[in-house]
Amino acid sequence: MPQLGFYIKPVCLNPWTFTAASFLPPARRHRSGAAAARGFFAGRMLSLDQINVDQPLILKELDWAEQEPLPSLSPPCPSWHQDVSLDCKSSPEDTQAHAWTTYYYNLLQCTLQQEGLPETVDRTKEPRTGFSSGDVTICILGSPTSYLSVLLEGSSQCPGNMLLCLSPSWLAKVPSEQHPGESSLLVSKAVSFELGGCTCLDEFSPPRCVTYFMGSFGPCKEHGQSAGELARDLDCPTAGSGELARLLEDKLLTRQLLDQRAQVGVPPTLAFTFKRLRPLRDVTAERAVRMVELSGKEGQENLIQEEIEAFLKGNTMEPYSQVVVKPSGWRWSGAHAVTFHAKVEQAAVLQAVLALLETLEEEESALLEAFIPTACLTQPKSPNRTSPSSTSPRPDLAIRICTVVCRSWGDQPLLSQVVCGVGRADKPLKHQATVPQSLESSLRQQGVTDEAQLAAIRAQVKHKAEAAMSAFLELEAGLSVEQRGGRRAQTDVIGVDFLLTSSEQVLQLMALEMNSQLCLETCGLFESMSQAVGVPAGESSRPLVETMLRRAQCHLMEGKHVLVIGAGGVSKKFVWEAARAYGLKIHLVESDPNHFASQLVQTFIHYDTTEHRRDEEHAQRLVGLVRERGLHLDGCLSYWDDCMVLTALVCEQLGLRCSPVAAMRVAKQKSRTHQHLLRRRKEAPLGWASEALYAVPCCHLESHADVERAARHLSFPGVMKLEYGAGAVGVKLVENVQQCHLHFEKISRDLREDTDHPGIGLGWGNAMLLMEYVSGTEHDVDIVIYDGRMLAAFVSDNGPTRVPHFTETAASMPTCLAPDCEAQLVRAAYRCCLGCGLTNGVFNVELKLTAAGPKLIEINPRMGGFYLRDWIQEIYGVDIMLASVMVACGVPPLLPTHAQPRTHLVGVMCVVSQHLKALKSTASVETLQALHERGVIRLNLLEDELVTREYEEPYCNVACASPSRREACLKVLGVCQVLGIDSPHYPVTHFLSHFK
Repeated sequence: MPQLGFYIKPVCLNPWTFTAASFLPPARRHRSGAAAARGFFAGRMLSLDQINVDQPLILKELDWAEQEPLPSLSPPCPSWHQDVSLDCKSSPEDTQAHAWTTYYYNLLQCTLQQEGLPETVDRTKEPRTGFSSGDVTICILGSPTSYLSVLLEGSSQCPGNMLLCLSPSWLAKVPSEQHPGESSLLVSKAVSFELGGCTCLDEFSPPRCVTYFMGSFGPCKEHGQSAGELARDLDCPTAGSGELARLLEDKLLTRQLLDQRAQVGVPPTLAFTFKRLRPLRDVTAERAVRMVELSGKEGQENLIQEEIEAFLKGNTMEPYSQVVVKPSGWRWSGAHAVTFHAKVEQAAVLQAVLALLETLEEEESALLEAFIPTACLTQPKSPNRTSPSSTSPRPDLAIRICTVVCRSWGDQPLLSQVVCGVGRADKPLKHQATVPQSLESSLRQQGVTDEAQLAAIRAQVKHKAEAAMSAFLELEAGLSVEQRGGRRAQTDVIGVDFLLTSSEQVLQLMALEMNSQLCLETCGLFESMSQAVGVPAGESSRPLVETMLRRAQCHLMEGKHVLVIGAGGVSKKFVWEAARAYGLKIHLVESDPNHFASQLVQTFIHYDTTEHRRDEEHAQRLVGLVRERGLHLDGCLSYWDDCMVLTALVCEQLGLRCSPVAAMRVAKQKSRTHQHLLRRRKEAPLGWASEALYAVPCCHLESHADVERAARHLSFPGVMKLEYGAGAVGVKLVENVQQCHLHFEKISRDLREDTDHPGIGLGWGNAMLLMEYVSGTEHDVDIVIYDGRMLAAFVSDNGPTRVPHFTETAASMPTCLAPDCEAQLVRAAYRCCLGCGLTNGVFNVELKLTAAGPKLIEINPRMGGFYLRDWIQEIYGVDIMLASVMVACGVPPLLPTHAQPRTHLVGVMCVVSQHLKALKSTASVETLQALHERGVIRLNLLEDELVTREYEEPYCNVACASPSRREACLKVLGVCQVLGIDSPHYPVTHFLSHFK
């Protein structure tokens, strides 16, 4: 067997990433970093015979002052301008620090050039002004090659707000005005990333306040302040900290997490340490990793020898013939001081461990682990190979799988990218030493061509990578603020490396390590290569960018004072819980003095608003109450149908952002909405379809005479409903004028004022309307509009309603419609809102998709109710409740342009008239909540009492999630059958029939 040699990782020349010792003379050192992955530098493997092993290895901290000259760039004669202003006037750099700043600027230009992007424009002669505390400012401090994919993806969603700092001197910490004991981070100079990959070197006067900070969190000798120091105790969110990086880059700690918490296979490992890291001090169980705590560096040889002998002869090591000795600790990032040995050479292994232990500091470890052989894959035959004599020898190959996992909404891990490196099986595979390629391509080249097996391997990669991050997030959640490095510090992205191995002819994944940056760089390089042949880039960075923007926007909204008019019922309970979580200061106006929400808000103002025909008077009084209490409001809104016009009136008087009062009046009255749009038939711009195209003929009804007049102008069948109603209460299909009269009489008698059925709009009166019936599938579009610009839209499908009253039965999201049909609905919803004058807010638009295109049912000029906010957040990671608050406060939400669904949800409504028996037994609230907590169902409780009414609304929604719509349908059908929700009188199979 050939003697394996050292693998020397190229030294990472990054002043923000702590680099351990170099083991070679200066003449033989390599230059690397993320730039090596992009082809600027070449890393290489050295065999044992290339190294003078007679000389003792001297391990020491790499001192930047003793380094060789700065790495050279390619091309050697740059084509970009060199006369750019890189100095920061408020914080001048010394000569060496300025040299590194210049190097990184040139590295950026070289990278942009290779990406086919334009040179950075120097705008520093005219400092940029006009930025406010309400602007999102994402700041990244680090090497351009490490974060280019993140910056480019972010600039597509918030151009001009993604900033790259090439020097810590461009940033400064100042005491936080809002949070004593914390600091705000100001940026005075940065490279701004604009749309289309355009970049500009900018100075900011006054400096911009950072709302999200990310960087290479490590100590730095070259600069006075490192990213880790800058990140500590900031009042804005950070994507990590020096403290968290210490944990993530510690191989022993992460290996224990992978082994014990994530239940992910790791190499059998024996670890020697002098002092365990705090998170490891309570670890007593042993699986694949055994820890031995040494009392010191002297007199431990016998113990170490005994442990090594027992480990090498143990059952876990029986399948392996080689071992690896490596250091663990933050200083030892990469492959420094890693040696390889045959398992039988126990003396050499012992000497390697002892030599390594001499160099370690407190809380660092020496690891002895199995060298994992690669999976034995069948090599595909070349079509040109016709005889054994024509075949050429081919070395065994190994596949290292590199994954990027991001923290998504709800602190859930989300795998965002997988790439592979392929190399010789008898040598270690490292990021910078392989060309990244897709998982499928790598496996196919090695003979794995079965699609089912490929899908199974990818599913296993996803499961184990996300489990790894879950384990780290669980550890992180148990740390104190000091241990995390600040109140807002958390890990938003990690890399997890796997090796594809096999056991008893079964392919398996073996987790090698977790890292904070290497995998992100590698995946960014892979996407950059793919983009050159037309494959869209940004997949690995998109979830991270979404998390950045979400956290930055939450930071902006923290402490905002918002007036909310109308508390609604139990279905709106989430509003108060979410507001508290976001740090919003809610001042609630509510008619019920004993409403449960009164204890959940900053200020409770009891004022009776139920008679909405006097809203102008109510608005004046409410404005007076606000001023009497000295409330300084940032915004005002409502989530309750009845209060939308009143809210617009209050906003108008207080000068707060909202759609015009006239627009709210048009949207609130259903027949007026359609008639208003129909009158706009001749007002459409040239070449545009009129909003009238989506409107349906209808008539307002206040008397039997109105019924007769409407019957003469409209075609039957028709639909009658309350003019200001909600929840489908009072809706009925009518076939002729006689049925119209009967239903009008019944509603006029049964539903006269708000006390007859609270919360359905009777405070506006009980007038009705008759509209022509429209056939087709029913859909909801929840749309976010700011200053007349659509920022996001989410389409959901409804199942067949229960005629003749059109009560909702089932729903599905994302839509199962073809993309062009979905686009028709989104355009119809947007045009109808603008046509009514709704220019600011989050609106719920109900439409039907007919054979001739979309037709409007009604516009609810507030956020979608029932389950919609919860579903949109779960599927797309977008909180429309927060978006509505942001719009009201004049902060434009930054939402994903084309959000990709992360799951499918299909739900069924429960109504008391059909499910009273089940809701008191098999489907009790306690049972449903237990199933929700276990993740079997997703429960949205819409009422808090089991009351049978003639005019009923849904009691709750029971949904199931799955990667596919079909599976979600099958799961929810099975749940409904077991719980007794499905019945001959409530056929769930029929209600799900539209979701195909």
